[in-house]
Amino acid sequence: IEKQTYPLEHVEIIAVDDGSSDDSLALLQEWAKRRPGLVRVLTQENGGQASARNLGLEHVRGEWVTFPDPDDVLEPDYFSIVDGFLRDNPSAVMAATARIMWQESTGQVIDNHPLRPMFDGRDRLVDLNRAPEFFHSSAPAAFLRTDVVAREGLRFDPLIRPHFEDGHFCARYLLAAGAPNVGFLGTAHYIYRRRADGSSTLQGGLGRPERFVVVPRRGYLDLLTRGVAPGAYAAPWVQNLVLYELSYYFSSDQQLPGATAARGEVADEFVELLREIAARLDPAVVAEFDVRRLDPAWRDILLHAFGDTRWVSPYAVRDRSDPRRQLVRLSYRFTGVAPQERILVRGERVQVRDGKIWTHTYFGHPLMSERVAWVRADDAVQVILDGEPVPLRPAWSGPTWSGPSPSVPRPVPLRRATRVVRRLARTWVVRRRFGDAWTLLDQVHAAGDNAEQLFRHLREHRPDVNAWFVLERGTPDWDRLRRDGYGRRLIPHGGVLWRLLMLNCTRLISSHADASVHRPPAILRMKPEPQWAFTFLQHGVLDDDRSSWLNPKRFDLFVTSTPQERASIVDDYTPYAYTGGQVPMAGLPRFDRLRELGAAVPPGQRRYLLVCPTWPWWLAPPSAPGSPRPGEFSDSDYVRQWTAFLGDERLARLAADHGLRIGLLPHPDVAPALAQLELPAHVEMLSFAGRDVQQRLAEAALLVTDYSALAFDAAYLDRPVVYLQFDAEPTAAGAHVGRRGYFDYRDDGFGPVTDTVDRAVEDVATILSSAGGQPAAQYQQRIAATFIERDGRCCERTIAAIELL
Repeated sequence: IEKQTYPLEHVEIIAVDDGSSDDSLALLQEWAKRRPGLVRVLTQENGGQASARNLGLEHVRGEWVTFPDPDDVLEPDYFSIVDGFLRDNPSAVMAATARIMWQESTGQVIDNHPLRPMFDGRDRLVDLNRAPEFFHSSAPAAFLRTDVVAREGLRFDPLIRPHFEDGHFCARYLLAAGAPNVGFLGTAHYIYRRRADGSSTLQGGLGRPERFVVVPRRGYLDLLTRGVAPGAYAAPWVQNLVLYELSYYFSSDQQLPGATAARGEVADEFVELLREIAARLDPAVVAEFDVRRLDPAWRDILLHAFGDTRWVSPYAVRDRSDPRRQLVRLSYRFTGVAPQERILVRGERVQVRDGKIWTHTYFGHPLMSERVAWVRADDAVQVILDGEPVPLRPAWSGPTWSGPSPSVPRPVPLRRATRVVRRLARTWVVRRRFGDAWTLLDQVHAAGDNAEQLFRHLREHRPDVNAWFVLERGTPDWDRLRRDGYGRRLIPHGGVLWRLLMLNCTRLISSHADASVHRPPAILRMKPEPQWAFTFLQHGVLDDDRSSWLNPKRFDLFVTSTPQERASIVDDYTPYAYTGGQVPMAGLPRFDRLRELGAAVPPGQRRYLLVCPTWPWWLAPPSAPGSPRPGEFSDSDYVRQWTAFLGDERLARLAADHGLRIGLLPHPDVAPALAQLELPAHVEMLSFAGRDVQQRLAEAALLVTDYSALAFDAAYLDRPVVYLQFDAEPTAAGAHVGRRGYFDYRDDGFGPVTDTVDRAVEDVATILSSAGGQPAAQYQQRIAATFIERDGRCCERTIAAIELL
């Protein structure tokens, strides 16, 4: 503020200390002492942001008021630009300034706010009634007339938390001010800090029930009904503001990992509030909304999922083809009872070769259904729903989004080196080496998972397959694979050879589904693009619901291992979009080697009591000493409980009495932090690096975990399992990756489930003393029902499925 070029004698600063517990008040008082004509300090007990601003409003004397947050930055010409615009535009009732994002973690200042198109680097006066795609909901980046605030007695609603008190206040102000003429000042920059630790109210609000109950009721519904006659709709700009807010609820619900309060009764109430909100939205406004990306499915849900009448999409989509099976994929959406369906090719009815109905599930509620049908490929295919033909479109429709899109890269002119690589990829020499290649990889920086095991099987048993393994050069796994004799078949990720391989391969096979694996980088984009079939081997057996993460991926094959896992994906009215023909039950390729290793270690030679805690995403361990993090890792309940278990004297005696070593095998993301803790001397720290994990499992007499998928690997070997789930409640609220799926630990798990360290130790004692090296009978039955084929042929089945692509 003191760096402003605008004369500060025309400014008053009201600083409100909202019950701070550090030296903020002393700093403010020193500032007021140094600048008595500029700064006035008010204090109150902690009441929250709205309460603090309301106290300040009681003391405002100026013509205009704004509310900059104390951790943000105003550029030096900020006040001067605003003042000049307001003088030139006396009809303006609000000035809105452009928010520029400051990424605290990197120090970058980036002009990528979702509402950036409203500013576009220029200053303009906009009548929101004439341009309803414009609105402004940030009090820190707004200037308001104090006479309007005083006349209407406007105050921030302290009950609207953890966010939207700004949007509610600004919208109420504009509704009361008369003509909503707002200056959008693209040249006045408000630098908005995104905190590195994610602790701002906006960043961390999804875990609070008020976000789903209070904000929609006191915020959105209040605005949609304020001053509106029965049966009428609120001003379109108000509706657009609410739709903008709702788009974040939908997109956040689909992100994994994610702790959200929208579960159970909170989710039930929120969905009912959505029903009320949807009834207050003009369908024409919903259909045309394009301020922020509104997925066509979200749009259809808002338009049709909450009404009392059944709905069927007025068109079907033909969006994918499968040349292997000579099929095309058709889909349509509906609510209520599924329509009567007939699919014709050249006037004759054809059978659906592969299909299902899946549910679009949000906030724990199935809100809309979608039928997917693979049928014979033909240009003359026709879809008849309830006796009426519907047109075919290439994609689900929606307005063109006008905002920035980080997921759609801008076209970049090809560099000369790229053009050379593309020409080289088409040469006879390169095609001879990489033609019809199978590209396998686990992670870019690590191997040791299902892709490596499948690669080894191919090189040993199927030398006719042109298989290559991709990995970062210089990693421990790179050196290990070279020592094992695979150096000539290793391709360094990101290099020229990798590009040549990717431009020629026909199969891409990976245990991970992230974009760096199954999407070519921009440098590889060709016309036509490279056409490989992608096989997702998975990292482990799915036991939770990861549909929102996996549905957008384009898998040609999605390998599963158990009947229950496969059914959770391909059955009707599950939340996965994949059909049975895409999801073979082949088994994880690594199970073949695991079976061999396990058979070689009889009960008397099993030497480990293996402890494998997972990693709750919200408890990010420090990446470096002193680095910011969401929670104090070393003081967390997670660390206290696991260190109490590992340090339990009874557990140490049990291990010693049975000739066992206690091995700690933590999730790779949390291992560096746990290694810094003072663990008992009898605990051996183990690592996921290399292939030693399978050997450790084979040598384990028992596995103790909370939620790790390694419990499936242990069960595959008939090793007893104990689940220590002291954090079951936060986990149910989304503290771990994924949402609860078909698998219930108490009803389906492979061992006892407990929530205390004492009981976990007792369960270990019971197993070691009476199980004879095997799971108890009830758990043995569950294992047998889960793994119906333990025959060492997982690699064979996977290869057979891939060869059909």
